[in-house]
Amino acid sequence: MPRELDHWIGGKTVPRGTQETLVIEGPFERAVIARVALGGPEHVASAVAAARAAARDWADRAPVDRGRLLAEVARRLRERQHEFVATEVEETGKLVAEMRGGLNVAADYFEFYGGVVRALFGETINLGAGDHAFTSREPYGVVGMITPWNGPLTQAARGMAAALAAGNTVVVKPSEFTSSTTLMLARLCEEAGIPAGVVNVVVGTGSDVGAALVDHPDVRLVAFTGSVATGRRVAEGAARRLVPAILELGGKSANVVFADADLDRAVASALTICVGAGQQCAALSRLLVQDEVHDAVLERVAEQMRARTPGERLAPMTTEGQFAKVVEYFEVAEDEGARLVTGGHAVAGELAVGRYVEPTVYADVTPQMRIFREEVFGPVLAVTRFTTEDDAVSLANDSEYGLVAGVWTADSARALRVASRIDAGQVIVNGGRTGIETPFGGYKSSGLGREKGFESLFHYTQLKTTVVSTR
Repeated sequence: MPRELDHWIGGKTVPRGTQETLVIEGPFERAVIARVALGGPEHVASAVAAARAAARDWADRAPVDRGRLLAEVARRLRERQHEFVATEVEETGKLVAEMRGGLNVAADYFEFYGGVVRALFGETINLGAGDHAFTSREPYGVVGMITPWNGPLTQAARGMAAALAAGNTVVVKPSEFTSSTTLMLARLCEEAGIPAGVVNVVVGTGSDVGAALVDHPDVRLVAFTGSVATGRRVAEGAARRLVPAILELGGKSANVVFADADLDRAVASALTICVGAGQQCAALSRLLVQDEVHDAVLERVAEQMRARTPGERLAPMTTEGQFAKVVEYFEVAEDEGARLVTGGHAVAGELAVGRYVEPTVYADVTPQMRIFREEVFGPVLAVTRFTTEDDAVSLANDSEYGLVAGVWTADSARALRVASRIDAGQVIVNGGRTGIETPFGGYKSSGLGREKGFESLFHYTQLKTTVVSTR
C-alpha cells in the first residue's frame, strides 16, 4: 500500500482533509509508493505558530539538556536503522550501502551538535574600569528549512541538529518527492523527548509551502538547500523581510589531476561521480587532467565507469524530471561535439522500467560546452585536459559555481598553492577526509553561509553585546 503522508504540526499528524494530494512514483519501477498532502499557507501558519509557542521554553533550556535530547535522537535513529534505510531507498533509489552510510551521518549530526553546543561561548571585552562588556550567542527563534530530494534524511538532520542545539525551533518543508524520512525523523524527535512544537514538518510544493515559509513574518532565519534558481528566489524573499538566509546551492566542481599525482587514488576519486548516481551538489563532475597523463587517466576512468553496473553498483535517478534532464544532456553533449567515451544513454532492457542512465564519460570537453558549465546532477563526467598550473586554475575557476574542488599532486607546495587559488568553499587535496566537523558551503553561485562543523552554530545564532556599568 502506498504511504499516506500528512503534515506533522505541534506534535501530531494533521489530517489532509479535502486537500489535494500528489502521487509519488518510485525510481525502481515507477510504481506508486506514496500520496503526499499538498499543503498551503494555512498549514505553514499553523506550523510556525506551534514553533513560536515552543520557542521560549526550548531556548531557555540549558545547552547540556538540549544536547542530551539530541543524543537520544541519534541513538534512536541507529536503533531504527532498517526502517529509515528501507524507506529512503524506496523513495530516492539510493543503494542500500549508500543509505546506511547516510543514516549514520544523520545520527552523527545529532551527536555532534548535541555535544559541541556546550562550547558555544561568548567573549568579554575590556572597556576599562567601571564597565563590563560581554557577548553571547542567542537563537533566532523559528527557523524555516527547505530541504532537497537527493538526501532527505541527511539534509534534514544536518540543519535540524545545529538549529535545535542552538535553541531554535524549526519548520521543515521537505521535497514533495521524498518526504517520508523527514516526517519519520520529526516523530522520532518527539519520541526522544523533544517537546511538541519544536520540530514541525509541512509537506507540499515549493510554490505553495516553501514560498509561504520564506514569507512568514515569524520565521526569523531561512535555510535552503537546492538549485541556484530557487535559491535566488529564497534569498530575494528573505531580503524583503531583512532576515538572514543560509543557502547551499549547486556545484560544478573541478577535480584537478597533475602528472605527478597518485593516479590510482585520483582515478578512484573521479568515480565518486557515481555516488548517489551523481545526484549530489558536491559531485566532482569536471575532471581536469594534465597532458602527460591525460590519456592514461581517461582510459582507466572509462574502464572503471563501465564496471559500475546500473542496478547493482549505480542507483537510478530519483525523479522523473531529473531522469529526463540527464537524458537531454546526453543529446546536448553530442550536439556540441564532446567525445563520448562510455555511456551516454538511458539504460535499456530489464532495467528500462526504472529511471536508470548509464555511467557516462565525455572527453575533449571545452569550457564553451554546457556539460562543462552546467550542473547535470547525474553520473556524467566531463574530462578536459590542461598543460600548466595556471591553465588548471583558470579552468577550475571558469564556473559560476564554487562549492568543492579536488587537487591531486605529489608536490606539497603546488598543492597548497593551487588550493589557495581555487575559488571554492572546500578544497580536498590528495583525498583528504572530510566529515561533519568540516564546514561546508560555497563561493559565488554555490551559496551563502556554512553548514556542518562548529561554524554552523554561528549561522544558527545571533550575536548580542551586553554592557554593564559597575560604577
